[in-house]
Amino acid sequence: MSEGIEFYEEQTGVKKSRKYFYIINILLFVATFFTTTLSGVFWANRDPYQLYNFPAGLLYSFLLLSVISAHEFGHYFAARIHKVDVTLPFYIPFPFIFLNPFGTMGAVIKMKSRTQTRKSLFDIGIAGPISGWVMAMAILIYGYFTLPPISYLFKIHPEYQTTGIPTTGFTFGYNIVFYVFEKIFSGPKVFIPPMNEIYHYPFLCVGWFGLLITALNMMPVGQLDGGHISYTMFGENHKYLAYIVFGLLIFFGLAGLLPLVGLNYNFGSANWLVWSILIFFVIKIKHPPIVTDFHEPLGTFRTILGWISFIIFVISFCPVPILEN
Repeated sequence: MSEGIEFYEEQTGVKKSRKYFYIINILLFVATFFTTTLSGVFWANRDPYQLYNFPAGLLYSFLLLSVISAHEFGHYFAARIHKVDVTLPFYIPFPFIFLNPFGTMGAVIKMKSRTQTRKSLFDIGIAGPISGWVMAMAILIYGYFTLPPISYLFKIHPEYQTTGIPTTGFTFGYNIVFYVFEKIFSGPKVFIPPMNEIYHYPFLCVGWFGLLITALNMMPVGQLDGGHISYTMFGENHKYLAYIVFGLLIFFGLAGLLPLVGLNYNFGSANWLVWSILIFFVIKIKHPPIVTDFHEPLGTFRTILGWISFIIFVISFCPVPILEN
């Protein structure tokens, strides 16, 4: 049990002391560790509801929680540096594998005081996805450097030795990072698993999921992390970028419906329509006007970092995240 933190009550500015009992954070973390481990067992093609299979999912769980924690504590420490009061991360377990085979819906922290400056909002917004992306890339690169031989996949699916490795089924979609890495690391003596099999490889699976999480958070709309970055960089003009990205989501969402009318073009996903609805009604397209010191420049370093974050969004974005064929 922690001794707690101090905060300033926004209405009065009076400093008060409260003890925060972190039991909820701990319980949610433990529950998420359990559900992500179950998912790791599932990805290993074993029964996740048999406890003796539990160790088979530990590596996946450890890697995934590392990415999520890097993201959330990036926000946390940036907020603390700027003396913005925030909670510790609340991890979100998801035990229903048939609905979400990754075992979690991520994590959230809550800012208990309103950010007041352009630089603080930028730093808090960008620190999370940059930290998570770096962790995901490190995991992904290590995974490619340590790819096991094809016999590893045959141990999971012995039938592939006679039927061959299928190229259909539950398939992760390409982003630019995965496409480039596949070209870099492929060779005559290296087996690169197809995208419908990488979930058997914990480093590749978590690396892919980490990039997806980053891309979702980096979308420059509303109060997503990318929205904070765009708003602090461009002020009121951020809305033009937000509307462009929102329009692209609708485009990719509608493209995902083409197979329903007999046009089998896989360059979109109906899931983006769900995201469009969520953004329009909940997240909002425009960022609320909560910064007033736009006369203070961000500075060269922050501006460059902001443009790098947009590049990260583009190379991590999957037009078709999941394909089942």
